[in-house]
Amino acid sequence: MSIGFRNVQAESEGAVLRVRVEAENRSRMIWRASEGFMLGAQLIDPETQSYVEDGPRVELDHDVAPGESGRACIQVELPPQTARHRVYIAPLLGGRWLYENGWPFIALDLSVEGGRAELAGVRVLTMRGLRAGILLRSLGRAFAYPVAGLWRNRRLVRSAVWRDIVGRYRGSFVGLFWTVLNPVLLILTYFFVFGVVLRARFDGDPSRSGFILYFLAGMLPWLAFSEAAGRAPAVLAEHRNLVKKVRFPVEILPATLAAGGLVTQGFALAGFLALLLGTRGGIPASAAWLPVLLAPQLLFTLGVCWFLAALGAYVRDLGQVNGFLLTLWFFLTPICYPETALSARMRGILSMNPLSVLVRGYREILLEPAGGLTFGPLWKLWLVSAAVFFLGYAWFHKLRRDLADVI
Repeated sequence: MSIGFRNVQAESEGAVLRVRVEAENRSRMIWRASEGFMLGAQLIDPETQSYVEDGPRVELDHDVAPGESGRACIQVELPPQTARHRVYIAPLLGGRWLYENGWPFIALDLSVEGGRAELAGVRVLTMRGLRAGILLRSLGRAFAYPVAGLWRNRRLVRSAVWRDIVGRYRGSFVGLFWTVLNPVLLILTYFFVFGVVLRARFDGDPSRSGFILYFLAGMLPWLAFSEAAGRAPAVLAEHRNLVKKVRFPVEILPATLAAGGLVTQGFALAGFLALLLGTRGGIPASAAWLPVLLAPQLLFTLGVCWFLAALGAYVRDLGQVNGFLLTLWFFLTPICYPETALSARMRGILSMNPLSVLVRGYREILLEPAGGLTFGPLWKLWLVSAAVFFLGYAWFHKLRRDLADVI
């Protein structure tokens, strides 16, 4: 059963929409007003596609047999406030909307301003076609919004990172020097435990200086990731005054953590390259591949930070659990020990850890240039990082409506 719409004429007068339509009976039954067949209007929110209210219902000008057509005119009074609206003109039978059974309907998009309605478009749709269009637009927005939002607010992110670094150490004795001192103290602690006490060594260079280089190369991506992910669950609570502002782009708050982590990594990388220059007499040309690793690292970190920031606003205990999970993640990543120390089964499991792929990649381009960068795991890292990036933003976007109420 179905219906066809012809000669659709829509006009507005003030805030009143008037629609004249000719409906062709493409079904096998006779459309009788006495049996409850009519055309009706529904007011729909165009942003959420949610139902607002029913409009008038009118009968066709006569009973319509299969293959024939009937005419109707529907007048819909729209709210006079400035807003965008969508109106469905659809057939009913016995009070039930037939578009729920796959029948076509007319969708009219309008905008009301100053008490006057302006028609923006008229389409004949089915619910299946409407849902497919919504899905395609949603996918397009899902891929475009996070990138466009970060680019549009790039200056705000840059200034927020600087304020965060300065504010974090304001009033301390050495000030901004803690940005360098903190990772150095952490690295020295792990080096003492694993390099001196446990005497761990790497196959590529079993000397103590070799352990230092391999260990530091593995710490480079971990420093940036762990600093950002460790602070993400509490970042919205720390900036609740900004979250409660209607026009502030709260999605940049987790992004500032990821950018701040890169600043810390930048200082650590400069020290590492200086050490590499002093111990091996130069920096390999393969270090030019570093941006190929930095890009998925940043995407992955951003996605995780968005996810943790939104979840942390609702689950306050996440900050405590997160510290334990990051410690576990650190020891499940072959930073302080060689991968060869693990069984083949464990190496296969840990190869699914994006940080393991990053650590291996940093060592390949900085310490093992002869072997070159392994592109097999690299394209999988890019794929996983992009998925985490977009899914993390989608999660944050879904929960952001109520963030101001729960913070």
